[in-house]
Amino acid sequence: MLNKDDLQQKSSDCCAVIEKKVMAEMEHPFVMKLHQSFQCACYFYLIMDYAPGGTLFEHLQRAGRFKENEVRFYACEIILALDFLHSKNILYRDLKPENILLDAEGHVKLADFGLSKQLEANTTTNSFCGTLEYMAPEVLG
Repeated sequence: MLNKDDLQQKSSDCCAVIEKKVMAEMEHPFVMKLHQSFQCACYFYLIMDYAPGGTLFEHLQRAGRFKENEVRFYACEIILALDFLHSKNILYRDLKPENILLDAEGHVKLADFGLSKQLEANTTTNSFCGTLEYMAPEVLG
């Protein structure tokens, strides 16, 4: 559920529209799928896959540190999701543990496509976006 007033205060290139478009078109086991969307006077509603496992961030906070086999498992699924998105020319620009949800079986669901960008083949982007806490120092410097 997205508050329309909050969305109007953000950039004119509405992230909700981008998010809806990306999730509606993508069909992959490790990418959050949009099943339906609708709106009322105050809110946009997005009906997505059910991911009762919480975020990867929450699990990492509880564990303090993942075991090597857990890291391999999550990393492989995240890489497969990113590879799929790249094959569709979608640039996912907000990769962080808070945006990786877990389904009922513990598999990842990449979520939050508000900063994503669809690029034409052989093009680049120069926009600066993402979460500062997760950016490499050389990007910030």
